[in-house]
Amino acid sequence: MRSPLICLLIVISSLTGHAQSHDEKLINAMNSGNWFALDSIYNAAPKDSVMPFIEVFSRCLIGNRLNRPDVSVNAFAELFKDHSASLGIENLLSSTIMYSTDLSRTGRNEMAAAHTKAVLDATRQYLDTTWTESLEECFSKYNALSGYKPYGITFTEQSGRIPFRIVPVGEEKHGSVLMHLENSSINGNNASITFDTGAGVNMISDSLAKKFNLIPIDGYATVAGIENRKGQYAIAREIRIGNITVSDVPFIIMDFKIGNTKADQYSDCFSILLGSELMLQLKDMTIDFINREITVAPVAPQRSNVAPNMCFGAGMNLNVSGNIAGTPVLMNIDTGDAAYGTLGHSFYVANKTFIEANAESDTIRRAGIGGVIESLCYRLPAVPVSMGGHTLGVPGIVVSTSQSTAAMDLSCNIGIRTLMMFGRVRFNMVDFVMTTDPQGSTLFNNLTYKSPNFKLPKEKKPSALETIGFIAVEVLKAMIDNNVIHY
Repeated sequence: MRSPLICLLIVISSLTGHAQSHDEKLINAMNSGNWFALDSIYNAAPKDSVMPFIEVFSRCLIGNRLNRPDVSVNAFAELFKDHSASLGIENLLSSTIMYSTDLSRTGRNEMAAAHTKAVLDATRQYLDTTWTESLEECFSKYNALSGYKPYGITFTEQSGRIPFRIVPVGEEKHGSVLMHLENSSINGNNASITFDTGAGVNMISDSLAKKFNLIPIDGYATVAGIENRKGQYAIAREIRIGNITVSDVPFIIMDFKIGNTKADQYSDCFSILLGSELMLQLKDMTIDFINREITVAPVAPQRSNVAPNMCFGAGMNLNVSGNIAGTPVLMNIDTGDAAYGTLGHSFYVANKTFIEANAESDTIRRAGIGGVIESLCYRLPAVPVSMGGHTLGVPGIVVSTSQSTAAMDLSCNIGIRTLMMFGRVRFNMVDFVMTTDPQGSTLFNNLTYKSPNFKLPKEKKPSALETIGFIAVEVLKAMIDNNVIHY
């Protein structure tokens, strides 16, 4: 799909001098999805040297992708009020969903629903089925949530503490594990909850939604897995995790059974997922793998001038800037990936000769919504992985030789076993900065590592639907590539 911003680049290409340089740099950062560069370029550019539309649109994207809804909500309002004539149909639609997403994150679901419906009604005759269904589902979600106040959070002590345990999953020989929150309940009933940073939404099986008395609401989302399935939203009036109580928590009800006897025996391990939506509301949390607890600061930090190293990816998944063997790469941070992680098909293509000569081949079968897939892969020997300020040698990262059936094919997914090696992982969701504290781990000695000079492919340019964070794409990566069951 042609980028909706290319037309802007053509328009400004006739400009000359200093203004052209800033406008082109900003647009190039937008088109490539480099949100860190967009933020840096925008902050450095004199605002009178940037076209007004580009200046406003930059603020919209910076706020949306770097978790600054206080910035993006006002910017989107200005965009629609003063620059609607400059928006093509794709920019209008993607901006509508990004704006509605940020309104919802700040508790304004009624406004999000009204805006989405207004744009849908005005453009329906020009839309294809995919766009129409996407907007209809977004409207249904926000309209249904407007009757509640999602993510009300209270502590029973001065600071938040959520104990967890590391649970084996799949066959023992693979060493796959997940995080299960302890001292947890839903509507007063004890619950086994998987904490999955790679899931953009919370999910629950149909049987457990009934058991825990969740309230079905008229909001829906299409979950795109090996097959597409439609899930209904439901509300848990109260969830207790450790000493934290969260009220009005939205879940998508989904059937996790796929009809494969061996895979289905493990589905109970992830029949309730809490994902990154909750992380955004907790503001400042540390996953302490050493002491097996999540700690949450009682007061959210104030935003500082520190540069972010996290951003939302194409499917609104949490990405952190890191590197593999000294080469920069965006990493999807995912406690729902039960292994060390995966480097995608594009990485394999770029480094095929080295990988086939130095890594061990294997076959992995993965269970996801709608079925099972089997693929050839390679397991890299110890490779230096840098994230959050530290570098460790990770022994079992998988390189996939086939393209994912997902709408996105992530070049780098970091699983829970790698995160555990980094000891403590702090997520400052205000500054959007992730840091690590690998106490007790041996830092990787780069002097003893003969780097293969890996080539990391450029990030695939997101399509319009991926750019807007379509909910089906978010869930897909959590359920297929991230919650991997090896058997």
